[in-house]
Amino acid sequence: MTATGAYTPKPGAAPLTRMIAAQAVLETKMLLRNGEQLLLTVIIPTLLLVLFSTVDVVDTGEGETVDFLAPGILALAVMSTAFTGQAIATGFERRYGVLKRLASSPLPRWGLMAAKTLSVLVTEVLQVILVAVIALALGWSPQGDPVSVFLLLLLGTAAFSGLGLLMAGTLKAEATLAAANLVFLLLLVGGGVVVPLDKFPPAAQDVLGLLPISALSEGLRDVLQHGTGVPWGDLGILTAWAVAGLAAAGRFFRWE
Repeated sequence: MTATGAYTPKPGAAPLTRMIAAQAVLETKMLLRNGEQLLLTVIIPTLLLVLFSTVDVVDTGEGETVDFLAPGILALAVMSTAFTGQAIATGFERRYGVLKRLASSPLPRWGLMAAKTLSVLVTEVLQVILVAVIALALGWSPQGDPVSVFLLLLLGTAAFSGLGLLMAGTLKAEATLAAANLVFLLLLVGGGVVVPLDKFPPAAQDVLGLLPISALSEGLRDVLQHGTGVPWGDLGILTAWAVAGLAAAGRFFRWE
């Protein structure tokens, strides 16, 4: 402040961390206010967990049904946010020129992607808490190493984020909307979420087991239901998908 009491202008961008944090808060608010996103991220996983845990529809093998379903629903929650929701939202932001305008702001492009990633992580934390509370109320008895669970969720998020951004950055918004929802439904059925993989033919099991949703759901199930050690095989599959997806998204993503 000067001696006369007037404020001295100091033009310039805010610190990078503050810009990323502000954008992450905005992205999270937009996601949680979107009815379609809430349907994908909250309502559908919750309904599936309650329905299949209380109604004997699918043979999940020995043990409590909720112990089988809860890890799969956690995997579905990650996919719905990191892949389906992010692909659709980013695809329409790209179509309407939002990404182009943001790319010309002081926030660098990688900072925008970091903000989107933080938004996804915040939403997933809320999802995990909600699913866990409902599953515990239904009689879920989780076990295993929390670190292994964290690694699976983190790598699963990276894998699905890369695939979602790749789809949003290469296809038209309408095509992204259709493709993301179709993939969501297909992986819900064939990814070991509510239907055990051993219900499929042996040849199909070998292929389905390599999908990121299968690796995430089966890895979480091994840890949380069976109390096994670190599922290195599933972590390896998720790592491969994460590296390939993020690299491809970085290479082929079109901002306009």
